[in-house]
Amino acid sequence: MSVLLFLIVLYILLGLSMMKLFEKAGIPGWKALVPGLAAVEWCKMVGRKPLYAAWLLFPVVNIFIYAALCIDMVRSFGKHSFWQAVLSVIYAPVPFFLIGRNPQDKYNGPILEQERAFHQQYHEAQEQNDKATLRKLESSNPFKKSQVREWTEAIIFAVFAAAFIRMFLIEAYVIPTSSMEGSLKVGDYLFVSKAHYGIRTPMTVLQFPLIHNRFSNGDGMLARESYSTKPALPYYRLPAIEQVDHNEPVVFNFPAGDSVIITPTRTYDVYQWRREIDMLRRLNRPTPPMPEVVARPIDKKDHYIKRCIGLPGDSLQIRDGQVYLNGKPAPNPTHLQFAYYIGNATGNLNLRKLEEIGVSLNDAIPIEMPNGEIRRYYNLDAAQIGQIKSWGADITLERFASGARPGYVFPNDAERYGTWSVDNFGPIYIPKKGTSIELTPASLPFYDRIIRVYEGNELTVRNGKYFVNGQETTTYTFQQDYFWMMGDNRHNSEDSRIWGFVPEDHIVGKPLFIWFSTKNGNIREGINWNRIFRSASKM
Repeated sequence: MSVLLFLIVLYILLGLSMMKLFEKAGIPGWKALVPGLAAVEWCKMVGRKPLYAAWLLFPVVNIFIYAALCIDMVRSFGKHSFWQAVLSVIYAPVPFFLIGRNPQDKYNGPILEQERAFHQQYHEAQEQNDKATLRKLESSNPFKKSQVREWTEAIIFAVFAAAFIRMFLIEAYVIPTSSMEGSLKVGDYLFVSKAHYGIRTPMTVLQFPLIHNRFSNGDGMLARESYSTKPALPYYRLPAIEQVDHNEPVVFNFPAGDSVIITPTRTYDVYQWRREIDMLRRLNRPTPPMPEVVARPIDKKDHYIKRCIGLPGDSLQIRDGQVYLNGKPAPNPTHLQFAYYIGNATGNLNLRKLEEIGVSLNDAIPIEMPNGEIRRYYNLDAAQIGQIKSWGADITLERFASGARPGYVFPNDAERYGTWSVDNFGPIYIPKKGTSIELTPASLPFYDRIIRVYEGNELTVRNGKYFVNGQETTTYTFQQDYFWMMGDNRHNSEDSRIWGFVPEDHIVGKPLFIWFSTKNGNIREGINWNRIFRSASKM
């Protein structure tokens, strides 16, 4: 609603400020207030064809068309300076109003027609080798710009265009962790479409172009946020080309990333940090001091990529690592991985052979056994398991047994759901917009964060009664859809099993294809040529 109000106010002020400009150009001023007609007359004033105004109806493209029309309008009144052009783009009603009220500012005719005529004369003089005419044209050239200005404008336009394409249409994204290993590897560079699931308009207004959320100071430690949280706009999404479907990889903002602790090695959500500290205290181990907590708006939370396992309205359960949706086994991704210990009679494992079949040695999980032995568990898919078994009868494979860690998995309630693990989890209901759930001590851990944080309500419990925004209730109706995201690398992925549901307003886009890929995320180790230009959404 705030976005719509802002646009309405801008349009009214723009129309009022153009009335005098229209009159100076011999056009009735009232036409500046008529939607559509004003745009047509505006185009004719600067030397565009009337049909050019139709571009203003196309999202994203219309931003560039509008900016160009604003600059050409002030130029048609003799305002050619760099800063006059900048001001007209930032907020056109101001320079339009100043030009309209200044009797010395005259309409000089359509600027684009004048430019075309000038360049035609210059071209003809060059063909005729008329040096006198060329010198005259060059000395009186009203469109001449210094090299500094030309470079400045080119750089500004390039950054402006790249920032808007990145913000609204397509963004490059790199896979930083192995949570989707098997399907999407560390070092894969993706193009992600922001239009497929509906373009999400920016909520953070003031931000440094082409940087997502953090400046780096060059020593490996992230320095400071690259945006201002104020002013901010509410969430709004344009119509989608398609809907999120089961088993599709999706890029989204990390739901629990509204309050984060940033270290040189990784970013923790504050809830995870507190759970880790509590565990150290239970083990009577020293605990570090509480670091700085960084609060982030939705569109500046870290980007994650996982596979959408559950859709709004689904009931989900995991038994022995197999996901069940609505009581039926869910189809597994082709390269679904679990962690396995690989043993043989000699005790020596040929690591080169593992690498040859695509096993990531860097992601092996060291586990300390009760006897003190350190075993390394490797993440394997079904095809790799078959290949390893074919190496000989002395090969043994032991799948990692994921035991319960009370409070570690969602809903992080050790008392009620302390027996759950990443391999044995649920059942759980994935909220759908418009559906209601009963508020009980058993259900509240699952939906408390949705009610309070994702949907912005005040929730209190007094004497066993529930109050939402001060009103006593026994049920709650969800205001948006939610999704369940999991990594293909099931024993090495922090996903919905750890931090819960992904709200619809956190969905960023759909991965399109891999445009570059480095081995283990390091260009010095080589390039994965066979992965370049592979589809990222059908793995």
